[in-house]
Amino acid sequence: MLNIIRTWINRLFAEEETVVLLLLVTAALVMIVTLGNVLTPLIASLVFAFMMQGLILQMTRRGAPRWFAITVAYLLFMTMFFGFIFGLMPLVWKQLTALIQELPTLLRQLQQSLLLLPSRSELVSEAQVRELVGVAGAELGKFGQRIVSFSIAQIPNLLGLLIYIVLVPILVFFFLKDKDQILGWMAGFLPAKRPLMTKVWSEMNDQVANYVRGKGIEIVIVGVATYVSFVWMQLNYAALLALLVGLSVVIPYIGAAVVTVPVLLVGYLQWGTGSEFYTLLLVYGIVQGLDGNVLVPLLFSEVVNMHPVAIIVSVLVFGGIWGLWGVFFAIPLATLIKAILNAWPTSGPASGYTSDSAPKEEVSAS
Repeated sequence: MLNIIRTWINRLFAEEETVVLLLLVTAALVMIVTLGNVLTPLIASLVFAFMMQGLILQMTRRGAPRWFAITVAYLLFMTMFFGFIFGLMPLVWKQLTALIQELPTLLRQLQQSLLLLPSRSELVSEAQVRELVGVAGAELGKFGQRIVSFSIAQIPNLLGLLIYIVLVPILVFFFLKDKDQILGWMAGFLPAKRPLMTKVWSEMNDQVANYVRGKGIEIVIVGVATYVSFVWMQLNYAALLALLVGLSVVIPYIGAAVVTVPVLLVGYLQWGTGSEFYTLLLVYGIVQGLDGNVLVPLLFSEVVNMHPVAIIVSVLVFGGIWGLWGVFFAIPLATLIKAILNAWPTSGPASGYTSDSAPKEEVSAS
């Protein structure tokens, strides 16, 4: 048994590079789990800088100087960043506060609508409806208490939020400006010959770049289109619901289904089953249909070849470990694991995958 285990370990870790790669992945996972909250501004800055790299690359390919491309990309980021912080968030917070204040009234309207169900269907009794409304009222009361306690508890963190608002733009600037220096410094800690890392990098670079940038663009387009549609229909809490719809594209398959409930519930409580409600159904269905059948194929040219079950499991696992960031990076992280497993040598030097016989290409600092 010991010989079998020893042979298996020697086969998997026959190369120095495989040991280094395993240590890097383990260290990154430990840092995410233990220091995820502390590193949030750093990770967010990396994501924003990575998203801006696409614009910089396109401009430099068209002959623009690199300093000019970085300046344009950074100004675009600053406009969107502070527009979100000081433009959208106050509006969303105002509508969220109004929604919490109107919850008792909305609950009474929902109760009156539900009490009509027993007269229309024999499958639901009046006692069941009243029990359901009572449970919903209790849960909403607990939710309101959580909101109040959360708001009070977060008052000391307002200074930290202000620090993040200042820190993130500074970090993004240096990540864009000194990208080559930072990557070159990090490459100095890696083995001189790294064919395995090169293979993983080449498989991951295009897919992760396409996914992260594509998701950012998709969130903006879907959120703006939904907000314009809801404002045109004069739907209550348009900004809050549009933000939820935009963020729902981060969670494949599940997000769109979950966010449909509050959208339709608000529309039903505002208009009932009149023509406006069916117009809302039509408009919301058009937005979701265009997103799934037009926008996603255009943005995600490099398809992540993963089964839907694997994607859902990745969302659940990484979301449970790392919260919202884990949900956002679930597919890239799952793709990274898949790339490592595909590239990992399954045998020792006898297989021909050795440092001497491996491709001489290395991970580029660019």
